[in-house]
Amino acid sequence: MIAGLFVLGACQSTQADELAVDGAASESWYPSKYGAADRLGALNNLSVEKTAAAAKLVTTGKTYSLGMVTGRGTPAYGPRKYDVTVLQLSDGSGTPLGENMATGNDDIVDVWVGIGSQIDGLGHMGINHEYYNGVPVADFVTTSGLTQFGTHLLPPIATRGVLLDMTKAFGDPVAPGTAFNTAEIEAAAMRAGISIEAGDVVLFYTGTMKSQAGASELNPAEPGIGVDGIQYLADLGVVAIGSDTWAVEVIPFENEARPFDGHLTMLAKNGVYILENMVTDELAADGVTEFFFTLGAPRLEGTVQAIINPVGIR
Repeated sequence: MIAGLFVLGACQSTQADELAVDGAASESWYPSKYGAADRLGALNNLSVEKTAAAAKLVTTGKTYSLGMVTGRGTPAYGPRKYDVTVLQLSDGSGTPLGENMATGNDDIVDVWVGIGSQIDGLGHMGINHEYYNGVPVADFVTTSGLTQFGTHLLPPIATRGVLLDMTKAFGDPVAPGTAFNTAEIEAAAMRAGISIEAGDVVLFYTGTMKSQAGASELNPAEPGIGVDGIQYLADLGVVAIGSDTWAVEVIPFENEARPFDGHLTMLAKNGVYILENMVTDELAADGVTEFFFTLGAPRLEGTVQAIINPVGIR
């Protein structure tokens, strides 16, 4: 994602870049409200009480797979790619083992974990080489993995999920470049008859993924949440924000001199996790507005992101 759109950033003027850096440097965004030593961010808003309350939302038992299938044809920005090799077990010859003639297969997956449905960890994007809680890049990034903020450190997420169907206000699909800020989010929540609370996971339905089914390339423009909307949700205490789009935030950016300001506001400034390419159309089709959300991120040590398949249950 980032590699592709940073090409757009290269076209900006030197003066605009300098203004963006100066503006970011002047902002006070750490230490975090969760404490200077915190490394989990908004996940601190999860609790056993929140999980128990969310479990009561399960009334029909219907489950929703919120992750897309990731494969060789999944659109992604280069050099990101997916490949899998299937091997016969043992010596690879396929020779059956023992008198019971046991055979089997194994596999090797060569993949960038920033493809398909994914969670962005707090080590994904920072401001001038400082990340969540002001942690310098030199303190946690190595080529062999993150020593802090690795997605393997994320606790299980079992909480209330909220779906905001933005097509009801903007059409289906929502036009690229449409921003959702405080007013739009409050209106969507009112239409859904819900209040957004601390510990929630907020997902948007825009119709984008459904409208682009079968596409071989990502659309560089998309509807999404704006910086004001992100801060609004962060102040409410949500733990993650996701959408049926590849970046979640609106593109083109609200301010071209501040690329990925939405990512920076979520990850670096507020410790709110990003859920990209979420499959939300089935929830929307069923008129679901709140549900039990559960995610156990793969415990791959030191990764910046993780390919995920969260589950919604109503």
